[in-house]
Amino acid sequence: MDDLPKIAVIADAHFHDLEGDFEFPAIEIDGKRLAVRSWADTRESTRVFNESARALDEALSEVARRGIRHVVLLGDYTDDGQRQTTERLRIILDRHEREHDTRFYALPGNHDIYGPKGRHHTKQFLDRSDAGVLVTSDDEKAAPGVYATSRMYCEGYPIGLAPMAAFGYFRKPDYIHWETPFGASDRAEDRLYEVPSPDGCNTYALMDASYLVEPEPGLWLMMIDANVFEPRDGVFEEGEEAAFIDSTGAGWNALLRLKPFVIDWIADVTARAERLGKTLLAFSHYPVLDPFDGATGAEGVLFGETNIARRTPREAVAAALANAGLTLHFSGHLHVEGVTRRERSGRSIVNVAVPSLVAFPPAFKVIDPSVSKISIETVELASAAVDRRVFEAYGRETARTGEAPGPAFEVPDYGSFLRAHKRALVQHRYFPKEWPQDVVERISGLSVAEACELMAGAGAIEGVLEAISAHWPEDAARLARLEMLELITDWYCLRQAAVLALDRIAAPRRALYRALSARFGRAPEAGWDGSATGFLSIFFGAFDAFLDRAEAGHRRIDIKNTTCEEAAA
Repeated sequence: MDDLPKIAVIADAHFHDLEGDFEFPAIEIDGKRLAVRSWADTRESTRVFNESARALDEALSEVARRGIRHVVLLGDYTDDGQRQTTERLRIILDRHEREHDTRFYALPGNHDIYGPKGRHHTKQFLDRSDAGVLVTSDDEKAAPGVYATSRMYCEGYPIGLAPMAAFGYFRKPDYIHWETPFGASDRAEDRLYEVPSPDGCNTYALMDASYLVEPEPGLWLMMIDANVFEPRDGVFEEGEEAAFIDSTGAGWNALLRLKPFVIDWIADVTARAERLGKTLLAFSHYPVLDPFDGATGAEGVLFGETNIARRTPREAVAAALANAGLTLHFSGHLHVEGVTRRERSGRSIVNVAVPSLVAFPPAFKVIDPSVSKISIETVELASAAVDRRVFEAYGRETARTGEAPGPAFEVPDYGSFLRAHKRALVQHRYFPKEWPQDVVERISGLSVAEACELMAGAGAIEGVLEAISAHWPEDAARLARLEMLELITDWYCLRQAAVLALDRIAAPRRALYRALSARFGRAPEAGWDGSATGFLSIFFGAFDAFLDRAEAGHRRIDIKNTTCEEAAA
């Protein structure tokens, strides 16, 4: 019983079928038509698209190299649940199972499946003239230059599970034990629950895809479907997309209200696992604790109710799961690295946030469980190769629009590309579209030295650089000239990647950010006075929380007897 198998946990692979046929005249590279999503869209997305196939292949190759037999797919395994993409992913996983005797256990994320009947998608691709064109699943949107294909459609429950049916969602003969919150049956019609709209006028019987599987003696994997689709008030066509609130921001907060039977099932499973001596690992796409562990408090003050704020589980979730006996949970969804622990009524609950394969930082987790402890290793993909065909496509796209080639297209490895993508995301989305406009106007184009002068007058940078000059004299002048957009990019990288960001931010830069926080930083609780300098004070102050969280983290942790003990790898 002490010799349990390792489990790889891959979250948010967002696989896009780069070589798939989406029935439009696609760009040709090296004599092959490729379904390339545009760089114009990629640089404004929190994830990359065309790089996902190579990243998933690298992750699965590493799984095979390590001889790991069991792989959890922690939701958002597809780009957006497109029929073509999901079917192609099935083929890839089937081949990996045959060649390496691997077993996959999937969970649906908010990008994989939608409600009872699915939804349409419209995306921008590059055509054979290197121009961006729209490809849609909605025939009503078809027009000159807009191509319609049913291959872009995202299915709903239960049809959307069919391509992935062999990967845990339904019983297989070699499972030692398999069940759902509803019992032993794996039929979709036996896994329904009713959910009403707030006004009670619209009620649907929806499928829940949760399951418990024992793939090896003594190991229980509790796979929790935390997708929640709440019917809206009003009159809609039966099951249409607009009739439901998207699950993206709902997660466990909505699950407590609309799927309480899942909490009862968790309590029953945890009690049985303890009684039977099973090692229980719980998974869902959505975090059950704040994966940033409070380090993002400044965001609500500076930016209002952000996506992060809307997707952060409330304390009631931790209380309910602690009462149910859950101790260890793995999540994806927010593409973040982090370990969060809470104590509730003498019980400890730990949430391990697993990074995405297609956002900075690219990584997955490996769990090495035993009766005495559970070791969790972070496996980074930063050194993976990049697909030069995609870079050629981006270069042709930007040349056609008259843009200068981006620095993201000249990088040596995948980690460098995702860091460059984060810089482009800051430049094209976060900074111009999510920051207050008057703040953007005041600091656009400024260097760090000029921002310090804005804060405290001429010569303000000298005091900030004093300690840096003593330790890194050759770096002080360069850091004074650092673009604010570079600093802002590091801010977002630290927020998202924690310990995994440190290798990408040199020590002198980290010292600069500590100095800026010490000199100008202010706690978010003080509130923002509406000025650019007041904004920067809270923004700089957040660096301390991000750096504290990063420098306290480790790439490997051990969890023993429901307590989380971190040890440096």
